[in-house]
Formats: sequence, structure tokens, C-alpha cells
Amino acid sequence: MSRSPSDEPCPVKRIGRDPGHHFFGYYDKTNWGAQDRLLLGHRVADRDFELTPETVAEIGYYEMADDSIFHVIGSTTAWNWQMGSQLQWLDATAGQRLIYNVRAEGELYPGFGSVIHDLETGESRLLQTPISVAAPNGRYAVTVDYQRLYITHRTIGYVGENGPKRDLPLCPDDDGIHRVDLETGETQMLISYAGLKALDHRPSMDKAIHWVSHIEINPSSDRILFLHRWTERVEDETCFLHRLITMNPDGSDVRILECSDHPLPQLAEDFDPTQVGTFDYEKSEYQISHPLWRDDRQVIVWGPHDGSIHYHLYEDADDGQVTIIGKGILTENGHMTYSPVDTRWLLTDTYPDPVTNERVLILFDVDNNVRHDVGSFYADPALTKDNRCDLHPRWSQDGQRVCIDSMHQHERQMYEIDVSSIVNS
Repeated sequence: MSRSPSDEPCPVKRIGRDPGHHFFGYYDKTNWGAQDRLLLGHRVADRDFELTPETVAEIGYYEMADDSIFHVIGSTTAWNWQMGSQLQWLDATAGQRLIYNVRAEGELYPGFGSVIHDLETGESRLLQTPISVAAPNGRYAVTVDYQRLYITHRTIGYVGENGPKRDLPLCPDDDGIHRVDLETGETQMLISYAGLKALDHRPSMDKAIHWVSHIEINPSSDRILFLHRWTERVEDETCFLHRLITMNPDGSDVRILECSDHPLPQLAEDFDPTQVGTFDYEKSEYQISHPLWRDDRQVIVWGPHDGSIHYHLYEDADDGQVTIIGKGILTENGHMTYSPVDTRWLLTDTYPDPVTNERVLILFDVDNNVRHDVGSFYADPALTKDNRCDLHPRWSQDGQRVCIDSMHQHERQMYEIDVSSIVNS
């Protein structure tokens, strides 16, 4: 059987009943912590609005035994609708320390830093560097320039106090991916944009602006993956070109797992980028997106390989094996993660259907090649690329529940979904 609606109900429950709008952000970090007793999130004043450098999001958590109260522990003005403030646990099992981005003087990237907060002591410590993702071992994080991202991929960047950065160098040799020591705050550049351009150079890179996104660290904290992207037209995401790359935490042993360099007719002078729909880019046949480690040596990603686009599982090795996941069943780009307790189960979602505006939450049984549609959630078509609300599903630590962000009830809220009837079958 290739596709099945859930035979058992999967109860959906809104988290919290306090005033305001709540969300967590991206799919790649779980907001569940302390044996699933705590749930991290952001609280904002309204469900959608234009962000400015002064726009505040409160940082806090819910006690899942009593989910009516959002416990505020801080606030930030360094955030966006897609990834929030990069709020994440530094020790999800213990659920004691967390980190999030803020505006600060900033040593590496002026204007931005991060805060480490200890829930047990109530103490906070400021780092003069923002972070993208913290290693599971809690010792280091990796980061890039969020003001550069605001120009190249606005939905995941931060605007500076004085507005967008102008005259960005296309491919500098003094900026790139940095490693941050979470104890000392010291930074080290792992690879520069110029270094990436020189790595298996492609002619399409010559006039393009370069950046890095979707950085992820494997469970053992000894390999890093990221997307290297470049384009001559940042206004049109269908013009983005992509490479999936891995490396060691010191910048050594760099491997290109996939490259989707291809001709771009959209660069013709008479092409109108305003005619590109909000989700056209996410449905491109050349898109490489949403990579994540399945384990220490395998990476799942939505992208093309050997001329066709699927969910692909890559071995992190030179000339490593590439396997299609859900061929003919999982046919759309989504935000996917494997269950933390059983990699038989792959969790993902879809972008809104162009007719119904419904997005589907999916559990895929990898062993038996069966798709379970857990639920369908309406997405307001009036939302823009910048302030949309993707489901971004995130597993609980015990693999029995899922947390999503959604606006299907006309507010931006977090929801808990019990999937135990499926995963325990």
C-alpha cells in the first residue's frame, strides 16, 4: 500500500490559551525539552506584520502539564517569521540551557549577538556573535551574516538598524561560515565565500552573489552540512543555484554531495520576476532544500539527482550512495525529519495546494513505503513569502507527538498532535 489516511485519529490540540500569538520557527530544531515537559516558543503581538529592527518577540516556554501559561524568560528584536530568533536547546534532554539571537554590539557581525539562558539559575550570558545552529554536544555553534541573508534570502535574514546593507561584496574572502566557541565566544572562519567559489568552480558563479544557509550539525557533532547558494538575481528565487556540502568542524574534508547548476532563462532581460508565485521556488525541479542529518553519516534532502527530483538520502562520502525515499508517493518539497527514536518514520509536510490552500502533515513509513496523511491545515493565501506560516513539524523527544506552527484558526499558534496511533502500529 503506497498511501493511506490515518486509520486512527491523531488528536490536535492548541498549545496555550494566553493572549498573543505564538510560534517556534524552523523544522530542524526540536522545541521539546526536559523529557518533553517543556516546549520553547516565541510570543508576538499580532499574527502577521512587517518586521522592523525594533519589533519585539518574547522568548519563553510552556510547561506541557499546564500549557495555559507562557513563561517569558527574555525578548529579542533579532528574528524573522520563518526561523524566529534561532531559539534552541543547548541540552534538550536536560532542558536547562537554551540560546537565541539578539541585537548587540557584535564583534563578528556588528549589531547582532546571542544569549545563553539557564532556566535553573535564571542567569543569562551574552555572546557578541549570533548563531545559526548549536552542536548537539553544546560546545560550539556555527553562524553566518544575517544581514547578508536579508539581501540574498530575505525570509531568513535580519535587517540592520540602519536598514538593508548596501554594496555587499559578491564573494568576499574575509567572510563565510564561522564557528563560535560557546564557552569563550571565540570565532574561527571555517570556509570563505571566495573559497566556496573556487571549490569545483562553475562559470555561473562568476557574476553571482554567494551565501550559505541551512547549516546543520550531525548528532556526534563531528560533521557539518550546509547549502552553498549563488544567483545573479536575488529578487527571483527560481534563479538560485545550489550545492549540498559537508565538512569537518574545523573546515577540513569538504565534500560536495550534490550540485544543481543549470541554465537560467529567467535571467533574460525581458523576464518579469514579479510574475513568480510565492511558492513557485519551493516547487522548482532544481531546488535543493531542507537538508538534515538522518544520523551521523546520512543526509536527507529534497532535491534533484540524476535528472529527477525526490527526497534523496545521501551517504556522506566521496561518490557515496544516493537513495530515493518515497518514490512516486512523496512528490512535493517539504520540511522533513526522522523520528528521534525510530528512523522507520519520516515526518514532513507540504506547501499550500494552489486551489484549496491546504497544507498536509505527513508521516511516511520508510520500511513499508506507506504514507499516512495526519492532517490538513488551511493557509491564508493573503500571507506573503516573508510572513507566511509553514507547519515546520517537530518531533517530541519520545517520538509520540509532533508540534507544528499554524494559522488555520486565524491566529498564529503552536499545536500538539498525538501521532502515537500511527508510530506504534
